[in-house]
Amino acid sequence: MTTAIQVSDVTKVYQRYSHRKQFRTLKSALLGGSLLSDLRPDERFPALSGVTFNVRHGSTFAIIGRNGSGKSTLLKVISGIAKPDSGTVSVDGRISALIELGAGFHPEITGRENIFINGIMLGLTKREIEDRFDAIVEFAELEEFIDAPVKTYSSGMYMRLGFAVAIHVDPDVLIIDEVLAVGDEAFVHKCLDKISEFRRRNKTILLVTHSLGLVEKMADEALWIDKSEVQLRGDPKKVVDAYLARVSQHEEKALVAAEERAVAEFDAPESANEPETPVSEIEPTSAFAREKGRWGSREVEIQDVSLRGAEDSADGRGKHIFSTGESVTVCLNIKSTGTIKDFVFGVAIFNADGICCYGTNTDLEDFKPVTLSGEGEVRFVIPKLQLIEGTYFLDVAAHQRDGYPFDYHRALHQFRVQSRVKDVGVYRPSHQWEFTPNIVMRPPDPSS
Repeated sequence: MTTAIQVSDVTKVYQRYSHRKQFRTLKSALLGGSLLSDLRPDERFPALSGVTFNVRHGSTFAIIGRNGSGKSTLLKVISGIAKPDSGTVSVDGRISALIELGAGFHPEITGRENIFINGIMLGLTKREIEDRFDAIVEFAELEEFIDAPVKTYSSGMYMRLGFAVAIHVDPDVLIIDEVLAVGDEAFVHKCLDKISEFRRRNKTILLVTHSLGLVEKMADEALWIDKSEVQLRGDPKKVVDAYLARVSQHEEKALVAAEERAVAEFDAPESANEPETPVSEIEPTSAFAREKGRWGSREVEIQDVSLRGAEDSADGRGKHIFSTGESVTVCLNIKSTGTIKDFVFGVAIFNADGICCYGTNTDLEDFKPVTLSGEGEVRFVIPKLQLIEGTYFLDVAAHQRDGYPFDYHRALHQFRVQSRVKDVGVYRPSHQWEFTPNIVMRPPDPSS
């Protein structure tokens, strides 16, 4: 199969300007003689660094990565909007690029006039545009607004018009950069159907999207770019999995840093600052009432809180990113100042909205305290974490049976649950679907 797009060792460098050196007014800059120095860039940074790959004719090629990784710059270089500082780009066939919302549209003139201007910019003749005009307007669903100035259009109307023009150019290479994110659901489905039609017609499609499910479903190949460099290219599922693993690593570091800051802020003992309600009564509260905090006498101190998965148990490493259904152990490192005979340990899980997903303690479950002295570890084991995707906060506590607090941590520890299933609510129970013989449905792909 021949190559539709060839990108060879492409580098693109931009200049960064410091806000600290910006002058307040043009007059002050001229009077101070600082105009030229204030407009001088502070440093240069690479948007693309030695990027190399090729796209086969008739394939759908997806590019993924975090915001600021260089994806949009890469598409601009491929479509000819920007020139690389080094390296080469070659494209075989007519390109139609939908890269920025409203790019190429003049806000002061009508949608009708913009269709002709954009069509000519994309290589069509006036006669070809006239032949396709009605189809473009119908696809964009703008019959009532086509003679209104484009500046009066909503972002969704901008997107519909831009996409309609791009696909009716009938390009050999269609480039799309995340613009479908602003469309309503019905129009997005229509766009995806059109992309599927292009695939059946062996058109080449270059797609940048944050919808990883769409990448796995539609792409023949995927490219992951991060910090201006190619990280991986190949099978879409393999690339997506590697990208998600890296995202989890970054999230893990961010959650660890946030937890360390929260714990450090409330680390000093404050025995006089006791909660208004007994610690043993862990009740649902609103998110607005759940300010982070720590209080208690510290006669029993929770020195450290960590979460472990099944694979972490042997070496004691903790983590903050889990998958729905994964085994989780909440570990509390405990230290007492003397021999304690009245003690309770509690754990509660709240979601980001402040709703209590679950709360319990050893007293509620009829454990009888006997003696506690020195250092030890309390482990709260959840064999299957049946929570949906989202961010969750932990409350952990050590207290007496009457609620007198030894050490209470409120919302100082958080973790994140990931899931490929985008269900709603809080709890995800084990379940299955059953159908009578007259209802035929294809089961989900177990590999996805």
